[in-house]
This record gives sequence, C-alpha cells and structure tokens, in this order.
Amino acid sequence: MSLEGKVAIVTGSGRGLGLAYAQELARQGAAVVVNDVDAQAAADAVASIEAAGGRAAAVVAPVGPTETATQLVETAVATFGRLDILVTNAGVLRDTVLWKMSDDDFDTVINVHLRGTFTCVRAAATHMREAGEGGRIICIGSPTGQRGNFGQTNYAAAKAGIVGMVRTWAMELARANITANAVIPVAATAMTATVPYFAAAVEADAKGEPMPAFFRHDLGFGTADDVSGVIAFLASDAAAGVTGQAIGVGGDRVQLWSHPQPTVTAYHDGGWSASDVADAWDAQFAGHLETVGEKFPPLPAELQAPAPDA
Repeated sequence: MSLEGKVAIVTGSGRGLGLAYAQELARQGAAVVVNDVDAQAAADAVASIEAAGGRAAAVVAPVGPTETATQLVETAVATFGRLDILVTNAGVLRDTVLWKMSDDDFDTVINVHLRGTFTCVRAAATHMREAGEGGRIICIGSPTGQRGNFGQTNYAAAKAGIVGMVRTWAMELARANITANAVIPVAATAMTATVPYFAAAVEADAKGEPMPAFFRHDLGFGTADDVSGVIAFLASDAAAGVTGQAIGVGGDRVQLWSHPQPTVTAYHDGGWSASDVADAWDAQFAGHLETVGEKFPPLPAELQAPAPDA
C-alpha cells in the first residue's frame, strides 16, 4: 500500500475532500501537486502536508483549460521528477431548476467538472504512456450523476459524463498499465452543509464529535477523511487489477455501483409499432421502470431538528 516514490496531482485540493485526498496520499508517501484557484488555500494545503513530513507543491489555476492541465503535469515532473497518480476533484456548483438555469450556469459547471476532468486526464495519460511505467487515474463522481437530483441538471450531466469517460479510458489505457476509476463520495462538505437532512451529521463533524451511527452506517455519510482510504487504495499497486469501476464510499460504507444494464428485453416479429409498444407496455415493461433521485429514509426522531415555536 505504500506510495513511496510516487507523485500525485490532486485538483481542487485547497480544502474539503480534495485536501483530504492530498493529505492522505502524502501520508502514504507520495509527493503531491496541490491545485486550487485560491492561492492562500493552496499555500495552506502545501504547508499542512509539509508540516506532517510530506512533500508538496502548488499550482494556482482554474481547472478546465488545457493550459492548466499542461501546467499541472509539467509541475509534477519538474518538481518531483515523475507523475504516477491523478485525482480529478475540482468542481463548482450552480444549482437551479431547468427553466431558470442560464447558459453560464450550465457552461461553468460543465467546463470545470467535465472538461476539466478530460483535459487533466488527457495530459496526465499522455505523459504516463510516454513514460511507460503505468499510472492511476482517479476521477471524482457523485450520487447525483448516478441517480439525478432536483436542481442539478448541469452537475448531474457532468458527473454522469465523468463515469462514462472513465469506462472508456479503462479500455483505452489498459495496455499502458494505467487504471481509470471513478469514486462516488458522500461526505460532510461545504456542498452538503446546506442540506437540512444532514444537519445533525454536519454539526457533529464541525464540533469534532463522532457522527451519529444512522448517518455513518445507514446512509454511508461521513467525513472527508472517510473517503481518503479508497483514494489511496486505488492509487496503490494493490489496485493494479481494478479499472473501469465506479466505487461509492462514505462513512462506514463502500459500494460498487453497477454499470447500466438492460432490465427487461422483449421482441416483436417485424419490429415495434407505437401500438405494439402500447399493447405490450403494462405486461412486459411497466413493472421494470427505474426510479430517479436518492430516496432517504426518515430521520430518527432524536436526529430531527425541533419544530420552530408557533
């Protein structure tokens, strides 16, 4: 499991989940290129890694443009001599319902999440193939990309697209011994702090207290550090045979997400007219329809916020 001698890039690693990933990779022995648009956050992240005995450098630049991807790879090679691991974590949110979502809302999220993942992976994979020593690509997805979520057209599209790209890259990069996987984290972050359902868990985390077992076990919702172990595993030699997967992690839970598969198949000689489909729908298809969105169980009474005074 040691990452001694390895070099990693973690995008969007000035705070939150990305910072936890960078710190864990450094704890396992990797030198880390930290990336953020906030220069102070990036500097603080580097300082935290160095204070713990690790090695780190920072690239302050927005993810999305090819120039940033090139700079990240060049910094890793120039500073630490090689590149073995890429974690694409950078992201932004512009949440609103479909009919209120502007072009800029959509384009901003797609540019950072989807295009940023593509440009960074392309640059890293190109270098790794030329170096001939294999590598690890770890892309960060979301339950929203797997199931959908109200008000997140842009984010759902980006995160679903990332998992689709990972499956393709797993095939394209296999001969170069480069693995490509997606991690689907569920954790207390700035993005989940505003969701009332998670309030008790987020409050406990902010106080440095253990989260209630309902969140950690039943929902698989935990801290940023809870996700880092899977990241470090996928970055290691122990995961050399794991590629093309979407792996969910949070709290006390790890999951393998399935790839989309047909749930029912039917045939009609001569093809299907609209009336043929209508005639067969209830008997052959209706019972197999998929649900959308996350379905959370009711909060236990002791974790519910008290009702406001009348």
